[in-house]
Amino acid sequence: MKNIFLADDDADDRDFFIDALKEVSLPTDITLSNNGLELMKNLENLIQHPPPHVIFLDLNMPFKDGFQCLEEIRNTPKLKDIPVVIFSTSASDIYVDKTYEQGANYYIQKPSSFKLLVKSIEKVLSLEMWPSPKPQRENYILSIS
Repeated sequence: MKNIFLADDDADDRDFFIDALKEVSLPTDITLSNNGLELMKNLENLIQHPPPHVIFLDLNMPFKDGFQCLEEIRNTPKLKDIPVVIFSTSASDIYVDKTYEQGANYYIQKPSSFKLLVKSIEKVLSLEMWPSPKPQRENYILSIS
């Protein structure tokens, strides 16, 4: 069972992700967070639970954005090895460079179609990311077609 965390403040994007996850052939369990503050609270509660296999992290969220969450995750000993995939509508070079430097594992621009979203999730779940290795810069942006 793959334990997945998703932090995204857009309810439609969360629902779209959950529907796509149901199409993935691997058994999964998902923990949803509506913002960065909620994500960090959910991660704090991991003492009795295994850590997630991957965190899909949106960048633009209220209360605590994805950059702040990523920095906190990488600076917290019990969380620092959890793979983080940035999952953002923006493909700005500034965002990509900053999250790469902060230690995210991969960057995905949110797909525009359901089929591509399913393929994106399948691709991420097929990668060996534990403990969190830093990819080469040229492999950091995952493009799914």
